[in-house]
Amino acid sequence: MTRRNAIPPGSSTTQTISNANFSTNSNHAIDCAPRVTDGEWPEPSSHSPSSPASIPPSPPGSLLDLMAGTTHLINASLLLPGRGKPQHNMSIILQGGTITSIQPTASVPPPFKNLPTTTVPVLMPGLWDCHIHLLGSKTFNFAEIATQSTALAGARIARNVHDILMSGFTSVRELAGYGLEVSKAIEEGTLVGPNIYSSGAAISQTAGHGDVFDLPSGFVDSLFGVRDTQSNAMSPGMGPMIIADGVDECRRAVRLLIRRGAKCIKVFASGGVLSIADDPLRQQFSLDELKVIVEEAQRAGRVVGAHCHGKDGIMAALHAGVHTIEHGTYMDKECVELMKKQGTVYVPTRTIVKVGVDHPELMSPESYRKMLETARHHRDAYRLAVKSGVKIALGTDLGISTPATHPLAHGRSGGELAYAVRDGGMAPLQAIEAATAMGPEVLGGLGMAPKSGRIEAGYDADLVALIADPLENMDLFKDPDNITHVWKGGRLFKSPLPL
Repeated sequence: MTRRNAIPPGSSTTQTISNANFSTNSNHAIDCAPRVTDGEWPEPSSHSPSSPASIPPSPPGSLLDLMAGTTHLINASLLLPGRGKPQHNMSIILQGGTITSIQPTASVPPPFKNLPTTTVPVLMPGLWDCHIHLLGSKTFNFAEIATQSTALAGARIARNVHDILMSGFTSVRELAGYGLEVSKAIEEGTLVGPNIYSSGAAISQTAGHGDVFDLPSGFVDSLFGVRDTQSNAMSPGMGPMIIADGVDECRRAVRLLIRRGAKCIKVFASGGVLSIADDPLRQQFSLDELKVIVEEAQRAGRVVGAHCHGKDGIMAALHAGVHTIEHGTYMDKECVELMKKQGTVYVPTRTIVKVGVDHPELMSPESYRKMLETARHHRDAYRLAVKSGVKIALGTDLGISTPATHPLAHGRSGGELAYAVRDGGMAPLQAIEAATAMGPEVLGGLGMAPKSGRIEAGYDADLVALIADPLENMDLFKDPDNITHVWKGGRLFKSPLPL
């Protein structure tokens, strides 16, 4: 990205920015390839990528260096690497958007002490929310989502993605919404937001979780079907849902989403809560339909995430070969054993369950009744998965554009880590790994996953700093003000220093 925004001052944690001049004898840009390992320090360099756009008022020169992604040093009293044990008094070098070296602070070579430097109490990888929706709607009403202006949705989402990044979430997997389009604006620098890995639309059958039961079926199909219509402007598959029936339409749906740019595929393999008339316990799509969705996705280098509540849908999705199970409300021992055997990743989405029951005003009466019923079972399934050793990555299922103070607002994903400990039974360090190092794993091993979520040489410099040790208080993640610094791709987006 090439554009930065001025971030208002946050918490008052100590930060040191050194603006001492330094020179380098290197006549070339430093190679930041992943072969650099711990214990090897790159040559200091003043090489800089393309300069960011000018945004008044101008930050101090040293802060501009950090924002522009030049080589700089971060000292941390406590380093949480994402995967592995905590380390004390560590320093890392960021260069060209990459972590190039990690050393004890006492071992930093003298030339590097002249680099622009940030000192923080706690440093860890940028967080991942592995299940969100960027819909731009103020309610969970599917009819409103289907018929609202996309321009209005985009305007709301512009604020949402900013709030997500400022809360410490540097990457998200979006599983139905407009994330593919918004990500282009972020990448070009028009908007500030996280890295977005989106499915585009979610694939639903007719009368499935993605159908809009309070609108005429022909109208819904003209909007969200797989065929060219005037209602979809001859561009099927460009909305948040796509409806497909039969093997051929399922294959076409996947291909349309790949054409749109999807980094993964999402399918509704059971009924859902927020749809009005379907049953969360019932399987959706036949096994043949699910298999062709997985096969077509894999042929294009994508994995499939399956929305599932009931056991029948979970087992059918697993037999079809999906890579992730979302929600998993009625999972039992047979489900988790098959997930372990296949290496399936579970994304529990505890936030929407835990907080959603307190907000009936955001959904229809039918949906709220289903919310209360599924909430009775979700915690037990979550704890079973944790206890059984299933791979778990954290995601919230947040998806509405409410004010930032609302508990279901984008930018409030941090509670998922606390719920992982309190409700799921994880150890705090295990929850942090599920929200960092496990994030890229939801995108599979077919070429879509980035090298992020861990503080290791060669990994993307997506990092956050906190005011205190979260291992002692996981509720710190709930308040974005406790996140003092955010780096994405080595560029500083949030700092307590006034700009």
